[in-house]
Amino acid sequence: MSQIEKLAKVYERHVGVEWQRTMAGAQRVMLAVYPKEKERLLRARVGEFEEATRRTGHEWALVDATGWFAEWMAAHEYRESYFEDPELLDLNPEGEFWEAVEGRLRVTLEAADEETVVALLGIASLYGFLRVSELVRAVETSIRGRLLVFFPGTKNENNYRLLDARDGWNYLAQPITLHEAWVP
Repeated sequence: MSQIEKLAKVYERHVGVEWQRTMAGAQRVMLAVYPKEKERLLRARVGEFEEATRRTGHEWALVDATGWFAEWMAAHEYRESYFEDPELLDLNPEGEFWEAVEGRLRVTLEAADEETVVALLGIASLYGFLRVSELVRAVETSIRGRLLVFFPGTKNENNYRLLDARDGWNYLAQPITLHEAWVP
């Protein structure tokens, strides 16, 4: 059994526990942490997470952020200027790209009901453009069911490091890792 298949089994145990309805948005977030080298394998096996979700009686909505920056840039009227001088890009938390990403994720979260897991894939493609921790905090109030973030990186206690590169951030989401006591 591959690491991703094991991670899907650990996830199924988490998602199968009865959901409390009174939890705050931050407590409705699950981070599935896996080695960054396993990204392609995870993408090939993401259906196992959907099947696990449905087996536990919940719905599934997959959101893939992989192409969001390229799509945003291609549609931007000043894209040629940005290519000539990338310093012109406004990637701060109040910038246009930030608003576009937050808006796309928020729309999906608000469309999902209390029995749906919204799974966010492709966050590695946002690296360098925004911080995942800030994105999750920004949309917490829109999480009605659960938000599952596929997180290529590491977790040490409550400190998460995306791609093992960026300084870690401390977050109180439910961790789903290969280091948990695994039961087949």
